[in-house]
Amino acid sequence: MSRQNINDLLVFLAVARERSFTRAAAQLGVSQSALSHTIRALEERLGLRLLTRTTRSVAPTEAGERLLKTVGPKFEQIDTELAALTELRDKPAGTIRITIGEHAAQAILWPALAKLLPRYPDIKVELTIDYGLTDIVAERYDAGVRLGEQVAKDMVAVRIGPDFCMAVVGSPSYFERKPTPKKPQDLTAHDCINIRLPTYGGIYAWEFEKRGRELKVRVDGQLVFNNMSLRLDAALAGMGLAYMPEDQVAPYVADGRLFRVLEDWCAPFPGYHLYYPSRRQPAPAFAVLVDALRYRG
Repeated sequence: MSRQNINDLLVFLAVARERSFTRAAAQLGVSQSALSHTIRALEERLGLRLLTRTTRSVAPTEAGERLLKTVGPKFEQIDTELAALTELRDKPAGTIRITIGEHAAQAILWPALAKLLPRYPDIKVELTIDYGLTDIVAERYDAGVRLGEQVAKDMVAVRIGPDFCMAVVGSPSYFERKPTPKKPQDLTAHDCINIRLPTYGGIYAWEFEKRGRELKVRVDGQLVFNNMSLRLDAALAGMGLAYMPEDQVAPYVADGRLFRVLEDWCAPFPGYHLYYPSRRQPAPAFAVLVDALRYRG
């Protein structure tokens, strides 16, 4: 169907429903003479009279009534679908894919999602626990979460958590057979639970800082893990010293199941940031998530 026929049908529907050229012209924002010309042209192409006109009224003919009943609902359906698409644009909905480290997922993202998602049932979130600096554009992620110092300069970065400290901890049973380290260099004589992180080229060197002096210590031990839960389990079991986020071990330190050492050497790290491409136009669902995660401390 040509665009002219579609426009002419829309004019006919407006006049037939309003039963007035005056009201239809006001609704469509055109002159009455333009409407009359359009209706005449449509009737000539169809070879049928569609409207009966008098000085006081306008009414569909039998052919016009049939056209109104058959074509009218189809255009109404189109209007309804277009309105639904507009609502989808404005309504937070859809899937958000995020690459994130284990600690940030547990400490920051999950508590926020547990509050957010019940209020927005049409939002879905897919989290991938990943210790590498994944290319979120190439891998088609909506966003990533990393420490502030790890976010590329060409990304939009939104702070989602406070600075935090790492902690070196061991169980009482471990310290029954090993002396308490007084400085980071003492760790070389201890059984340490190592961390394998691809972002650091393999085994992670434990980082320390005191009064502006920075140290990285490569430790040794029987165990190497690439997640937090196993490192924590091993430390609780007395298998060695673990280097863990402070908030993850605080309950165990508080109840005496773990002892913390070298606390004066554990300076704060920059907090976690959510990052995404600067050219991205945030969808409503993504904007809602960013607002829920934004750190306001």
